[in-house]
Amino acid sequence: MKHTLNSQSSDLAGLYTLSLRMVIGWTYFSAFWRRLILENKLIPDEKGYIGEKFNHFLPNALGIKPVIEYLVTHPDALQRSMMIFTIIEAIVGLFIILGLFTRFMSLGIFGLALGILLGSGWLGTTCVDEWQIGVLGIAGGFVLFLTGSGPYSLDHYLIKKNVSFTHKKWFQWLGSGVLPFSKPKGIVLTGSLFILGITLYTNQYFHGGVWGTLHNKSVQPKIEISNISYNDSDLKFEVYRTEGADVYGSFLIGIHILDQDGKILKELNHHELSKFSAKDIQNHYVARVKPGKHSLVIPLGAKADITVGIHDILQKSEIYTLKLIDISGIEWTERIR
Repeated sequence: MKHTLNSQSSDLAGLYTLSLRMVIGWTYFSAFWRRLILENKLIPDEKGYIGEKFNHFLPNALGIKPVIEYLVTHPDALQRSMMIFTIIEAIVGLFIILGLFTRFMSLGIFGLALGILLGSGWLGTTCVDEWQIGVLGIAGGFVLFLTGSGPYSLDHYLIKKNVSFTHKKWFQWLGSGVLPFSKPKGIVLTGSLFILGITLYTNQYFHGGVWGTLHNKSVQPKIEISNISYNDSDLKFEVYRTEGADVYGSFLIGIHILDQDGKILKELNHHELSKFSAKDIQNHYVARVKPGKHSLVIPLGAKADITVGIHDILQKSEIYTLKLIDISGIEWTERIR
């Protein structure tokens, strides 16, 4: 009798989370659908390549930055990883929608959501978009693990058909049915508090959303200038775009080399930057700094060594400051030492 009541309660729990299961499943399966069915976004060097979007995560990722940097500096490994990642999303999403091995797939949901959170939780131009997707995915994955699937699922169909493996203990952990917990309240409370902790910590880390000043690193571009050096013919420096919208580049319309008094010793305007020689740009990652129609375009996460000819500056000793000017009017300066 007790087993029957537990089974009925499990079925009801799975039934009540049906909409959650369907929406979360489609959220992940749709990534595969968009990348391979509606369009092919797994082809390097073509517009919309998912590897370049992955590169956008790099500047402010939490904990997994070395993994991302390795992949974006090894294009072949990046493409393989994006293909594997897409296939995993397709399998996990489809199986969650169908309710097949629901608890095992919910662990996939948890892992995928955690990856999204740590990699791109800082992104979102008008809202904390990626952070919300990540934390809600983690919480949703945990709930689906606890409930399993109800009547509208393949797990339930297999159980009702009395398929032999559904009586195995491992199926209770990986499929659906009554979880063999002796003290479910403690496990649910511990898991929920752990997920709340991840939520509060990442909200504060990425956005200052718990205390202090709110910040959004996706609002306007930020470029870091480093490794400046020069000789009689060339000035070389590194640019790294670390903030701003991931769907919109920084459009560089001016490079100024200044003396100590702020006088321009050499200037490259938007027209010259739109025709900037590709051989003078050495990109580090798959997101590439490149000349655009009216400017030099610097995508989010792009890092490159830029070489500017300075043979026409007669007094090299007067070189003091490098200034970069964005089309929005933002300026970045760095002292040349």
